[in-house]
Amino acid sequence: MSQSFSRRDALKGIAIVVGAAGAAGSVRVARADTPHLSPTDPTAQALGYHESTKAVDVKEFSSYAAGQACSTCAQSGGTGPWRTCNIFAGKLVAENGWCKVWVKKA
Repeated sequence: MSQSFSRRDALKGIAIVVGAAGAAGSVRVARADTPHLSPTDPTAQALGYHESTKAVDVKEFSSYAAGQACSTCAQSGGTGPWRTCNIFAGKLVAENGWCKVWVKKA
C-alpha cells in the first residue's frame, strides 16, 4: 500500500526539524558509533529511503530524478560514504541514498 506524501507535508516536516535543530544549537558530527539508517526503519520506509539510488523505482517514486542523492541534498551534512541527515536524526545515511524529502543543496 502506497501512502501519498505531499510537498506541503514535507515542508512542514522540514520546518519542524530545522527549527528543532536550530533551537538545540548543537552541531552534529558523524561519529564512528553512530548507526546507519536501515531501509526497514519505519521512518525510512515512510519517506521512501533507499541506500542506493539504483534501487529507486521511478514508477513508485515519481519525484525522483537522476542526480538526486543524499550527497546532493541540503538535508545531508558531512562527507564520506555515510553522512548525517536533518531528517533522520541520530542515524547516518548513505551518500548514494535517496528519500522523498530530497532538496537540492544551494
